[in-house]
Amino acid sequence: MQTQQWGSVAEFFAMGGYGLYVWGSYGVGLLLMGLEPWLAARRRRRAVQDAAAAEVWDDKR
Repeated sequence: MQTQQWGSVAEFFAMGGYGLYVWGSYGVGLLLMGLEPWLAARRRRRAVQDAAAAEVWDDKR
């Protein structure tokens, strides 16, 4: 098995010229993994508020 060896940290981050794609993909992936729980919590909070408002509206009828 061949191991990867880089001469410097800069070469590691450059990834042989593909660093922008590699690290960009990691960045987008991390962004989406962080964004999804936030959006889910926001949707849940909105659903709970809507349900509470509907319950109040039903009580007034």
